[in-house]
Amino acid sequence: MRRRWSLAIAGLILILVGGWIAHRTQTAGGIRIEDWRFAGSTGNTMSALVYIPPNATPDTPAPGILVVHGYINSRETQSGFAIEFARRGYVVVAIDQTGHGYSDPPAFANDFGGASGLATLRSLPFVDKNNIGLEGHSMGGWAVLGAANGAPDDYKSMVLEGSSTGQPFAADGTPSWPRNVALVFAQYEEFSNLMWGVERARDVTQSPKLWTLFGSQGPVEPGKVYGDIAQGTARVLYTPAITHPAEHISHQAIGYSLDWFARTLQGGTPRPSNDQIWFWKEIGTLIALIGFVALLVGAFDALLDARLFSRLRLRDIADGTKPAHIAADGRRWTAAFVLTAFIPALTYYPAFALAGTFVKPSAFLPQGVTNQILVWAAINALIALALIPFAPKRASRTGLIGPSILIAVATIIVGYAALWLADRLFKIDFRFWIVALKLMSAKQFLIFLIYLVPLTAFFVITLDMLHRNFSIMGTGRAALYLTNFFALTLGFIVLLALQYGTLWLTGTLFNPLPDPGFVPLSTIIAIQFVPLLGICAVIATFTWRRTGSSLPGALICGILVTWYVVAGTATQAAF
Repeated sequence: MRRRWSLAIAGLILILVGGWIAHRTQTAGGIRIEDWRFAGSTGNTMSALVYIPPNATPDTPAPGILVVHGYINSRETQSGFAIEFARRGYVVVAIDQTGHGYSDPPAFANDFGGASGLATLRSLPFVDKNNIGLEGHSMGGWAVLGAANGAPDDYKSMVLEGSSTGQPFAADGTPSWPRNVALVFAQYEEFSNLMWGVERARDVTQSPKLWTLFGSQGPVEPGKVYGDIAQGTARVLYTPAITHPAEHISHQAIGYSLDWFARTLQGGTPRPSNDQIWFWKEIGTLIALIGFVALLVGAFDALLDARLFSRLRLRDIADGTKPAHIAADGRRWTAAFVLTAFIPALTYYPAFALAGTFVKPSAFLPQGVTNQILVWAAINALIALALIPFAPKRASRTGLIGPSILIAVATIIVGYAALWLADRLFKIDFRFWIVALKLMSAKQFLIFLIYLVPLTAFFVITLDMLHRNFSIMGTGRAALYLTNFFALTLGFIVLLALQYGTLWLTGTLFNPLPDPGFVPLSTIIAIQFVPLLGICAVIATFTWRRTGSSLPGALICGILVTWYVVAGTATQAAF
C-alpha cells in the first residue's frame, strides 16, 4: 500500500518544490503579490494580480505599470514582465482581459478591460500617478491602447509587444498619439499582416501604417528613437528574432521593455536590463506541472487498492484477470500508426475553419476556441469509429463503467486539490510558457459541464483505438510509452515543424485554407496539442497497464483536457 502511494507522494513533492521556486522568484526582494477582484466600467467583475514592491508606500508612491496579456491567455502569461517590473520598484497590475481568466465575459467588451485596469492602477494610494506605464501583448496591446485613448493624460509611456495601432481594434496611431511608444515586433511574427499590413514580419520597417505612427517618410530603423520623450512623441522599434508567442518568454523582449520604462518613467529601483530572474518562475511552475501529472497517475494507482476500485486492477494472466492481448503488427501496425498520428493533424485546420464559420459562440456553446476543438474532436471520433472494424478485437471486461467513472473523478479531484493548494500557498498555476492549467471560476465550471461529455467521448473512442492497435502487456514499458506518445503527437509535431520551418525560411506560414485568417492563431493553438496529448498518452498508457482497459484513462483525459481548455481560453458569449 505504501509503495502504491510513492508516485503520488513524489508528485506532491515536485509540486511543493516547484511552487516554492516559483514563489521565491516572483516575491524576490520583498515583493508582495495579491489576487484582486474589482468592478469594471459596466459593473462587471475584473481580475488582476497586483505586484507591490517594498518601496511603494502612500508616503513614497512608486511608478505603476498596467500589464495585459493577449488573446486566450491570462494574467500569469505576462508574469516575466510583471516580475522584472516589480523588481525595479514598479507597482504592477496584471489584469485578466474581459472574458479571460477570472474576469467576466464576454471577451472583446469594454476595450478588453484595459480602461478599468488603468483606473484601478491609478486609484492605488502607493502609486505615483504622474509615472504610469502601459504594457500589452498582442490583443493586450489593443487593451492598453483603448485605455490610452479613453484617458490620454493618465499615462506616460507604453510598450506594445507583437501588437499594433489602428484597425481592427485600436485607434490609428499618429506621431503624437499614443505617448512614448516602444514597439517590440518579432522577425517571425505570425500576425504581421493583421498588425501592420505586411506579408513578412521582417518587412515591418516598410509598413506605411508604421511610418504614420513614427512620423517617418521611409523605412523605420530598429533601435533608433524617433520623436521626443519629454514631449511624449518618442517612438522606437525593436525586432528580436523570435515568434509572436515567444515574446512572452524572451529575455530580449523583456529587456527592451525594461530599458524603455527606465527611460520614460521616473522613480523605481534601477537595475541593468539583463539582470533578469523571471525564468526561474517558469522552471518552478514547470516542475509543478510535471509533479501534477505524477500525482494524477500515482493517485490513480493508489486508489486501485480501495475495495470500490480493486476489480479494475489487473493481477496476472494465470488467474484470468490479465488477459493476453493482440495488437496490429507488420504493415497493419505501420498503417495504424500513420493513420493515428496524421489524420488528427490533417483534419486540424479544416475542422477549425468549419467551426469558426458554423459554430459561433452562443449561450449554449460560449467559447469560440473550445468550439473549434469540439468540432475537431467530433470529426476525429467519427473517423475512429469508422476504422474500428479494421482494428484488432479485444475481449471486453464487463462491469467497469461505474468504477471507471468514479476513479477518474476521484483522481481529478486529487489533482484539483493540489492546484488549489499551490494557488493558496504560492500564488501560482501549473504552467510553462503558454501551456497552463488553471483553477476554474464558478462560471467556467458551468461551461466545463457543457463541453465535458462530447470531449470525453472523443477520448473514449480514440484511446480505445490506440490500445487496440498498439498496447500489449508483453511490450517493454519504454517502447509502449513511446509508441503511444508519438501515435498521439507526431502529426502535430510534423505540422508545427513544417509551419515554423516555412516561417523561418520564407517569412510566412504556409496556408492550406482559402481563408488565411485561421492559420496564425490556429497554428499557435496547435503548439499546445503536443504537450497536452503527450500527457494524455502517459496517463492512458499508465492506466491501461494497471487495468487492461482504456476506459479509466480516457475518462481522466476527457475531464482533464476539458478543464484545461475551458479554464485557459476566452469566453465570447455572456454566460
